[in-house]
Amino acid sequence: MIDRIKGIAKKDPVLAVSWVLAALSALWVRPDKEYAGYIDADTLFLLFGLMAAMAGFQSLGLFRRLGGELLSRIRTGRGIEMVMVFLCFFSSMFITNDVALITFVPFAIVTFKLAGLDEMIVPVAVLQTVAANMGSMLIPMGNPQNIYLYFKSGMTAWEFIRLTSPYVVLAMALLGGCCMLGKKRDVMFQRKAQEKFRADFRLWVYIGIFAICLCALGKIVLSALAAAFAAVAVMAADRQVLRKIDYGLLLTFIGFFIFVGNMGRIPAFSQAIEGVLAGHEMVVAAGASQIISNVPAVLLLTGFTHNWQALIIGSNLGGLGTLIASMANLISYKWVCKEAAHFRHAYIRLFTICCVFFLLVECMLYFCINFV
Repeated sequence: MIDRIKGIAKKDPVLAVSWVLAALSALWVRPDKEYAGYIDADTLFLLFGLMAAMAGFQSLGLFRRLGGELLSRIRTGRGIEMVMVFLCFFSSMFITNDVALITFVPFAIVTFKLAGLDEMIVPVAVLQTVAANMGSMLIPMGNPQNIYLYFKSGMTAWEFIRLTSPYVVLAMALLGGCCMLGKKRDVMFQRKAQEKFRADFRLWVYIGIFAICLCALGKIVLSALAAAFAAVAVMAADRQVLRKIDYGLLLTFIGFFIFVGNMGRIPAFSQAIEGVLAGHEMVVAAGASQIISNVPAVLLLTGFTHNWQALIIGSNLGGLGTLIASMANLISYKWVCKEAAHFRHAYIRLFTICCVFFLLVECMLYFCINFV
């Protein structure tokens, strides 16, 4: 049993930390009926439904097929770079930043190897990571913290997009500029890099799940109904897809919900956090993300402030910076280590430089919008 717990902690340290904190907080605030009120069920239900749909699409090879069709029409290194980066940027808005990187970073590495452009692996993987983080900022379903803050804040989807769009547009311009620095070298894309796409009735099942999740996001249907439909539909279409859902993320949310709920009932701790946050929510959210990553930072801070707009901007911009600022960052790094291990040190250096640059420029925009 102990070995199994150690294995889980090693595989998903954030999950382990969330439940260690929850257990420690329970020593001060003993379990009672108020614990049930800590859990934001809407967030958990919608996350489950979206992850089920994305896992289904991935199992069919849909995203790689779409990317492959685009790449088959490109003949320059710069063109491939633009496609790879903006595939992550735009797809992350709808399939989440994690799924975008899991899908397109290994695809990019294989493509550049086949094209004889190994030197482009590092810069493109770095830009893909930044693109996924910033593209996913635009709409509530782009990443887990956005879904949570969207339900918590009570904002409409349009209000959310209006808040985040200036930062996303700036990021798109910066990414385009970075891509233009790439080499304009003629290459022949080899179609064997594509993954076979298996289109059958399951595609329509997953489209149906995705559609009902959009309805839940728009608060047209209950998120619990969306989750129930997703579970039943996936079991009917392909039970193996259920194994590909990140249940660790759902459990991480629950662990932090318990911790934050308990800490909010300890007056000394609550007052100290509120004092630090007052008027500095964006900076604190972005800074805390560098240490504990942006999802745990959001779950921690939402118990002590109602400045939702600052938390939304801070947590999304906070995904830029260190490797652990966003769990999505680690996905790219792991793939580079796996497929091109000799580039890992170069990747860390360029990733840090690039993320700090984007973070500083985006923070300047924030202060211009809010204080000038």
